[in-house]
Amino acid sequence: MTFTHKVIWITGASSGIGKALALQLSQLDCKLIFSSRRETALLEVKTECSNSASIEILPFDLADYLNMKPITEKALSFFGHVDILINNGGISQRSLIIDTDILVDKRLMDVDYLGTVALSKALLPHFIAQQSGHFVTVTSLMGKFSSPYRSAYCGAKHALHGFFDALRLEHDKDHIKVTMICPGFVNTNVAINALTGDGSSQSTQDTATKNGLEVFVFAKRMLKAIQKEKFEAYIGKGETKGIYLKRFFPRLLHKIILKSQVR
Repeated sequence: MTFTHKVIWITGASSGIGKALALQLSQLDCKLIFSSRRETALLEVKTECSNSASIEILPFDLADYLNMKPITEKALSFFGHVDILINNGGISQRSLIIDTDILVDKRLMDVDYLGTVALSKALLPHFIAQQSGHFVTVTSLMGKFSSPYRSAYCGAKHALHGFFDALRLEHDKDHIKVTMICPGFVNTNVAINALTGDGSSQSTQDTATKNGLEVFVFAKRMLKAIQKEKFEAYIGKGETKGIYLKRFFPRLLHKIILKSQVR
């Protein structure tokens, strides 16, 4: 699969992984739709891109998950169709379970899970009608195994795997592809913007995140995984070994994470 002549819709396109994807895809012969909550930031990303004439912006909040049908209709009106939806938008969390208000858990589920699912369900009839389409959903290694201080985040990301694995099975007959991208530590502002137990932003960088994979390196690897139509891709540094430890040596992974206490 190539990106040539494809229409690609990216959520969370205003910063981090989404922005890196936007800049790299803008160098290719494709049409792009950028979404996030911040219209001003989306416009700034668009001005940095190579093919701004082939880019549309569509600001919205993933938490507004009951309003995804008109948002999807607007997206389809730009170029007449969508080939790939990159579900990248979301938020993270850093707090112990005992210190985390249940409204923080709800916020993570509203944005990371329900917003992503509702948007994908709104676009699904279009993919079925055209008998093609590709859902690319950015989850996390934390969607495959867990870590302290990220309980709400892990719960939402695990849920995405359950939903999209089912979607892949149900719509294989419609030639619809699903790729789950599982980042490890990537050097973005995800930790700075993460919610703490009372719902406020952490506002500081994690050491592990700061030392993570550079975002443009990550985006390049992610685009290769999309092109290969992989079911799942684990992209990071040594932390990706946790996937295999969880599968074959879960007690060992438990001990390693307890010892590291990564923040």
